[in-house]
Amino acid sequence: MRHTVSVLVENKFGVLTRVAGLFSGRGYNIDTLNVAPTHDANTSRMTIVTRGDEATLVQIVRQLQKLVDVLEVQDFKEHEYIDRELVLVKVGVNSETRAAVMQIADIFRAKIVDVQPASLTVEVTGNESKVEKFLELLTVYGIIDLTRTGKVALARK
Repeated sequence: MRHTVSVLVENKFGVLTRVAGLFSGRGYNIDTLNVAPTHDANTSRMTIVTRGDEATLVQIVRQLQKLVDVLEVQDFKEHEYIDRELVLVKVGVNSETRAAVMQIADIFRAKIVDVQPASLTVEVTGNESKVEKFLELLTVYGIIDLTRTGKVALARK
């Protein structure tokens, strides 16, 4: 089962290493990890997506709360948070397929951020299911390269 965990930490050297070390040291896998400063320059928010049963998640949350520079840990339950992901994808195109890729981008409200003779680079944001469907449709045209931010999430309350 996938879980999204938000961790508010002090914005200090080594905090990311300690959090990642906690996961690797206990054999937990991180599916995605996103870290960035918050509105307060002294704190950063980590959004971690991991897999495991409820007991594993309880253990992860408890261990995170014990770390020195961790200020707050939230286990997001379904429908209690808003999440987004950003993807940049380079798609191979030719004169026949360029319009079709542009139309798919338009349907998904994606932005074309670079145009080359044999490729288009497209930026799309949305929840995981939107991003996955978008990438599935582009696979037909040949994905040359892509990069993803991983999930960012914020509590609704």
